Amino acid sequence: ARRGYAPDGRKRLRKFSTWEICRYLIPVATAHFRRVLKQNPDLPQGVGEGNSKWFTLDEVLRLRDHFASEGATSREYRPWRPEGLPAKVVAVANFKGGVGKTSTAAHLAMSAALDGYRVLVIDLDSQGSMTSIFGGTVPDEWSTVFPLLAKDYARHLEDENQVRAAKGLAPIPLDDTLTEARTRGAAEVIQKTHWPNIDLIGAQLNLYWAEFQIPVWRMTSRGWKLWDALGNALERDGILDAYDLVILDTPPALGYLTINGLAAADILLVPLGASFLELDSTGRFFDMLYSTFASIESGENSARRAAGLGDIRFEWDVVRTIITRFDANQQSDLANVMQAYFGDLMSSYRQEFTALVGQAGEQVNGIYEADYRDFNRETYSRGREAFDRTYAEFKEIVIGCWWRDQQLAKAEGREHGTQTAG
Repeated sequence: ARRGYAPDGRKRLRKFSTWEICRYLIPVATAHFRRVLKQNPDLPQGVGEGNSKWFTLDEVLRLRDHFASEGATSREYRPWRPEGLPAKVVAVANFKGGVGKTSTAAHLAMSAALDGYRVLVIDLDSQGSMTSIFGGTVPDEWSTVFPLLAKDYARHLEDENQVRAAKGLAPIPLDDTLTEARTRGAAEVIQKTHWPNIDLIGAQLNLYWAEFQIPVWRMTSRGWKLWDALGNALERDGILDAYDLVILDTPPALGYLTINGLAAADILLVPLGASFLELDSTGRFFDMLYSTFASIESGENSARRAAGLGDIRFEWDVVRTIITRFDANQQSDLANVMQAYFGDLMSSYRQEFTALVGQAGEQVNGIYEADYRDFNRETYSRGREAFDRTYAEFKEIVIGCWWRDQQLAKAEGREHGTQTAG
């Protein structure tokens, strides 16, 4: 886990060159970029000799803001997000291990950060691979999502105890864990990373305890909606307003942590390789996904109908499968079969495995953290393109969902205004 770390045991994000900034990060010609810096000495000037300047990502974000306020109105210097709407929550999930869940989630987070979005990464996998990539420090389960889930259950018990008191029944006691969790919030578990606009809720082995504790809580109080605990925490603690994207890396199993992640998500991404075993496993994953949430819906809706309430439904804005680690020379035929099978559920771009991906992974780094000077230009460009194109397709999905939400909000506002006027 310490590969790629600085000598003091912490991760550092490298600087970005003028060439990289103008080619990948800010849509501006190199000559104009240098001219703007010369005319505005208060802007970050970078370090280095001559025209070879290097900038931190913090400085790149400041430059983005400057060009957004002073640059051409026809260009997108900042990524779009509609005002007044919450962050989009993205779950990356699959049964099968080794399909590229963590790698895909990490690189989407980094791509979005380079694009200028504020990102929160939540590691729900007790193996903690995502936490290692972002250099997180997680001493115990109290630095994971566990206290947020426990707090949701504690709040439920408090509400239930009020009902029990009105009926003259004894309260359900809160044990030490729940009493402690009641005082915790997202601020205590969110940590900064070496990326200035990526924060992390990490994971470690003790998080697996939640898989045993959650069903015990549910048996104690059948009215607790265990699948909503994470989603409630994101909303209750203002996370959906503080960030643009929340990316959830789930365990390779449909346990209680994964169910929480899926229930909280707006967008579901399912990575898989172009092999028969991974196709078969992913098909079973979707079968189990449907069965699990249909079962929850059935049980909940029976109780809701008895109480005169409307039905609930689990729905995602978008579901997409993504082929990862693709080898066009050997896997094209099977990939075409998979594309026909999944249809519109599958992303059109197949994420190729390149030397850059493998070498960066050996250093527990993302490809965006790799210095292009350590590779030949073709290797770097091919490796970066693999994730740039995945992100471009993902960004289209996110913006499309936000745009639709914005139109619905406007329509509801007009309808409310009409009713008020009437």
